[in-house]
Amino acid sequence: MNDDQLLRYSRHILLPEIGVEGQQAFIDARVLVIGAGGLGSPAAMYLASAGVGTLVLVDDDDVDLTNLQRQILHTAHMVGEPKVRSGEVTLGRLNPEVKVVPLQVRLSGEALMREVAAADVVLDCCDNFETRHAVNRACHAQRTPLVSGAAIRFDGQLYVFDHRSGDSPCYHCLFPEGEDVEAVRCAVMGVFAPITGIIGAAQAAEALKLLAGCGTSLAGRILLLDGLNMEWRSIGLARDPACAVCGSAA
Repeated sequence: MNDDQLLRYSRHILLPEIGVEGQQAFIDARVLVIGAGGLGSPAAMYLASAGVGTLVLVDDDDVDLTNLQRQILHTAHMVGEPKVRSGEVTLGRLNPEVKVVPLQVRLSGEALMREVAAADVVLDCCDNFETRHAVNRACHAQRTPLVSGAAIRFDGQLYVFDHRSGDSPCYHCLFPEGEDVEAVRCAVMGVFAPITGIIGAAQAAEALKLLAGCGTSLAGRILLLDGLNMEWRSIGLARDPACAVCGSAA
């Protein structure tokens, strides 16, 4: 790190759990953020401000006026522009040292596998089960840690699936693919804007902890937020031996 970086990130470096080594790990890291909406916005902004060296931002959508209530990565003058381009501009202003790789696609197949393999940590900030399951399968195959979040109405959920560990559960253990799980979207159900900020920021926190190797991650637990009453619950999550993705028969 140069002198400017030592000064810029000094408040992290002062934390003994992070220090120079942890901050250097942030600078050297490549993080894949899938979704540049309500969750991806605060997550990407905190990762960029923390000095993560390369942020790969993935989203195939354009900025819409209805996004601006909660998707703080975007501004009114970017309506109609690709979200990844809008995000690249905002993150570049926030921290010019960070390399932002904008991908205006819905990653799948080999392209998804390549991006996951190249990443140190993956953040699932999307809004559909199909993508969540595809990302989970890719992360398990590549042994890449996955930080997943969700927010709808006044409720938030946060999970960490550390696929580097052989006994870690995965997203499929929690929501088996193919089961009749109701997909709820902000466009239909609504979402309280700060909930996406709280969960997205928490995703960034868990990702940074994984990169620095500090603290205890959320792996093996589910964190649930009732934002209407501001109550948190933590529930244990065990690996399903019969899981089609990470189970013994997979």
